[in-house]
Amino acid sequence: MEFKIDTKVTYIVITPVSNHLDANLAAALRQKCDALTENGSNNYIIDLHNCLDADSKSFHLLTEFHEDCYSNNTSLVFTNIQDEVMRALKKDETDAAINITPTMQEAIDIVSMEILERDLFDDE
Repeated sequence: MEFKIDTKVTYIVITPVSNHLDANLAAALRQKCDALTENGSNNYIIDLHNCLDADSKSFHLLTEFHEDCYSNNTSLVFTNIQDEVMRALKKDETDAAINITPTMQEAIDIVSMEILERDLFDDE
């Protein structure tokens, strides 16, 4: 799978080049984030603007990936989801199980707030 990766100070934006969100892409996203985590990265924004449709088989993998990130004190936000993919996420009720924002700025805001919350709770 091919991804565009944009590394920022506190997060990494991963943009799949594929126009179809399927189980293979979901697994590849997880592998990419796992590799980046081994190199010290902790917060990810997945920009899905290229994905025009989705296979519902990928939703379970995205939910597991999301849960694992949060159990390991890392952030994961999905953004720029196309209408067709959002409809499928809502139909499957996955939209309530993962962090989704309509814009990149909102995704950045969520990651920033979660970093702040972790810092505050770690100090206690």
